[in-house]
Amino acid sequence: MDFSFTEEQLMLQDVARRIAQEKIAPSAEHHDRTGEFPLDNIRLLGENGLMGIEVPTEYGGAGMDPIAYVLAMVEVAAGDAAHSTIMSVNNSLFCNGILTHGSEAQKQKYVRAIAEGEAIGAFALTEPQSGSDATAMRCRAVKQADGSYVINGKKSWITSGPVAKYIVLFAMSEPDKGARGITAFMIDTDKAGFGRGKTEPKLGIRASATCEIEFNDYVAQPEDVLGQEGEGFKIAMGVLDAGRIGIASQAIGIARAAYEATLEYVKDRKAFGAAIGTFQMTQAKIADMKCKLDAALLLTLRAAWVKGEGKRFSNEAAIAKLTASEAAMWITHQAVQIHGGMGYSKEMPLERYFRDAKITEIYEGTSEIQRLVIARNETGLR
Repeated sequence: MDFSFTEEQLMLQDVARRIAQEKIAPSAEHHDRTGEFPLDNIRLLGENGLMGIEVPTEYGGAGMDPIAYVLAMVEVAAGDAAHSTIMSVNNSLFCNGILTHGSEAQKQKYVRAIAEGEAIGAFALTEPQSGSDATAMRCRAVKQADGSYVINGKKSWITSGPVAKYIVLFAMSEPDKGARGITAFMIDTDKAGFGRGKTEPKLGIRASATCEIEFNDYVAQPEDVLGQEGEGFKIAMGVLDAGRIGIASQAIGIARAAYEATLEYVKDRKAFGAAIGTFQMTQAKIADMKCKLDAALLLTLRAAWVKGEGKRFSNEAAIAKLTASEAAMWITHQAVQIHGGMGYSKEMPLERYFRDAKITEIYEGTSEIQRLVIARNETGLR
């Protein structure tokens, strides 16, 4: 086994690290406090190839592999989780599905704009009454005699919804067919029939704008269908597998930032005449934090490697996402505890890391769903 990275992977990681440290981290508190969308920083990420890492160069991307994506995501997330959420959606949920299932025209129109940082993409699957049970969606796409579709319905918790130019939408085109009746569409938010609801006031990743979107007789043309009619559920599940590698990477970045801050703190903070890092209970926490962090990283790199080999990676992605997200929640919890009152104060970023970590256990498949995916893959039972 070779645990070394290529020169190209390390170069992209270095670019991501410099942007995260010089631009993103210094502005993170402001964006978290105000909820202001970090458009300038996102454009900078796009200009440096970080909005389309796995996108081929002919579509405006960096032409890199899943390992490079993990390395870059970790760095950006360590600077600020909200920025990495936007980056993850653009890379994993938006570009990935179009590259896999889209026509050449769709790749040129939609992928290039997002990969080059000229526009923001979004992914619309969840609805007010259907989260983990995606087949219960009520958003309808009714096919017309001319081949177009009239779309009506609502989607909720749409990351980047308030600012997205293009959206990959999943709607029920043939309700009697269940999962096989779902079709994916490319949506232009400037067209008539599209509307946005209020921005959600979230616990964490507050600079990553999230809202409800609504369709009122929105007309999608035949060329707006992504893949084939009725393939939407399959497309969504495949895209979420890739997305889980991104969220695992995000969780690692958050956890690493909390761990590194804690490592410095226990060396400097004195109690009872000694650095608190000399206390056995603190040392036990540090050791456990490090083990969980490294385990999460290695499992995520494994999932990325399997994906890069062109093999099925659903189970590896679920294992990585489950392990990394729960590690992030545990590590940030311990970081706050070790910092005591200062960890609870907004004067330090620890409480933000704690708030941001929680969402990694929820979106793109809750921890409960990951356990179902893993168990079903292992047992073969449904």
